[in-house]
Amino acid sequence: MSSSRQYPQNLTLAATGASGAVFTVEMLRALEADERVIRVNFVVSDSCLRVLAEELQIAGRNDLVERLIGRPSTKIQQHTNVDIGANIASGSYPSDGMIVLPCSMGTLAGIANGMAGNLIERAADVCLKERRSLLLCIRETPFNRIHLRNMTLAAEAGAVIYPVMPTLYNLPQSTSEMAKQFVQRVLAHVGLPQAGAYQWRSDEEAGTRDQEL
Repeated sequence: MSSSRQYPQNLTLAATGASGAVFTVEMLRALEADERVIRVNFVVSDSCLRVLAEELQIAGRNDLVERLIGRPSTKIQQHTNVDIGANIASGSYPSDGMIVLPCSMGTLAGIANGMAGNLIERAADVCLKERRSLLLCIRETPFNRIHLRNMTLAAEAGAVIYPVMPTLYNLPQSTSEMAKQFVQRVLAHVGLPQAGAYQWRSDEEAGTRDQEL
């Protein structure tokens, strides 16, 4: 009997006030381009809007998705962080998981302690209670004991702590390339492997490949 692989089709992407706007942009572009993904619910915090203005010179909330990915999107729906009545605030909404990229320490604290004081925290809380995938791409250094305890709390509740740590072994030539590679790894982790993503090869495999060429 043949079986078709089930890919996540409905994902939530949240962006908070930590540095790393380029990662958010690359994630949006990847999700928009991935035909396996049907719907993306996108939430930005007010602090994230400030980061976008400072790091990418993109100010304001209107038409934000279009300005970030360079074209209009019918797939990506933007929500305000105060809209606690949004679809993703309910466990009855059929979401396949959530990615917070980047995830600030304040957002981590709210999620880890079940605050649910805004849409990002509530949507994350829903993922945890419904046993859905939740990736927290934290962005901070160094960590103090409160950060570490909150990461432990979130992990014990079912979240995956996925720090924003770009790879260097693939020899990236720009920050955008570094961000793209990180995004590809995140998406592979949630079940959406990306075509063309860098894959590590052992010395033996590399030698065999070189001989074939």
